[in-house]
Amino acid sequence: MRTLLLTLFLAFSGAAYAGNTEEVPPASEIPTAEKEFVAAINQYDKAKIIEQFGEPAKKEDMKVASSGEIIASIWQYHFINTDPDGAYYETTELDFLGERVVMVVFMNHDGEEKISVEPPSTAETQEDLPQM
Repeated sequence: MRTLLLTLFLAFSGAAYAGNTEEVPPASEIPTAEKEFVAAINQYDKAKIIEQFGEPAKKEDMKVASSGEIIASIWQYHFINTDPDGAYYETTELDFLGERVVMVVFMNHDGEEKISVEPPSTAETQEDLPQM
C-alpha cells in the first residue's frame, strides 16, 4: 500500500509544483498553524525540521533494494500543528522524497491504526452476493 501511495506521490508531485511560480524565502521558524504549515513546509529540509520539532515519533524509510539508498521517508509527529480553531491534531505525517516534504497529512488519531481487509469467506453462496 505504501508503495502504491509513493508511486502516486511521484506521479502527481510535478503537477503540484508546476503551479507554484512564486517562491517565498523560508521563515526562521516553521509555522505550526495548519494552512501556513502546508504552504511553507516544503521549503525546509529534514535538518531544519528536526532542529525545530526534534526527532519524529515514528519514522519509516524506503530504500532502493540494490544500493540501500533512502529515496523516500514517512515521518510522524504528535501535537505539533493546530487546526483553524486552535485545537491540536494528534498526528502530523510528513512524506519526503529526498530531503523535501511532498505531502502532509493531519490525523485525529495516533497513526497506529491498522485497517484489515480480508476476502469474503468461501462459504458464500450465489444468493449472498449482490445482484447487478
